[in-house]
Amino acid sequence: MIDRIIEQFNESARLKLDMSDLLPPAIARAADQILQCILRDGKILTCGNGGSAADAQHFASLMVNRYELDRPGLAAIALSTDSSVLTSIANDDAFDQIFARQVSALGHQGDILLAISTSGHSPNILAAAEAARRRDMTVIALTGRDGGGLAEQLSDHDVLICVPADSTARIHEIHLLTLHCLCDAVDSALLGVET
Repeated sequence: MIDRIIEQFNESARLKLDMSDLLPPAIARAADQILQCILRDGKILTCGNGGSAADAQHFASLMVNRYELDRPGLAAIALSTDSSVLTSIANDDAFDQIFARQVSALGHQGDILLAISTSGHSPNILAAAEAARRRDMTVIALTGRDGGGLAEQLSDHDVLICVPADSTARIHEIHLLTLHCLCDAVDSALLGVET
């Protein structure tokens, strides 16, 4: 059991080091998009399923409240949190529309959709990205494996942050680190923190 646990730590550390050579340019581009959106009084809508829903909620909480330094709240909404909205859309329309309907109702031109899917194939995430495009919003896609259909939907002004790994657990770990990097980058720019 101890050896298995140690191997989990080692796998996670190895992937993080590998990704430190691959992901920073995309993360920096996404952080700049978020910063520009906030400076224009825009907002970030974020969504995901399961563990990715938890990641979306965590990111929204860090934006609205704080990451590591005190600052005014930043506009972010996790679309997986309102059970009445989610269940009414799923019941009256279809489960694959639970995020798209909210993006259509709440999103405006210049806002950002942070769409999180470890596979990139979740139908409700694909529909949300399509709704964001119709609202002239930027999509930041946080995916894994080969990026899936979500990566294929993106345009040149969108941002793909793809963790090319097969383990869902390892992808989630990199997604969480990525979300923390985004918050740190936005805070450092807003607060003038020296690097």
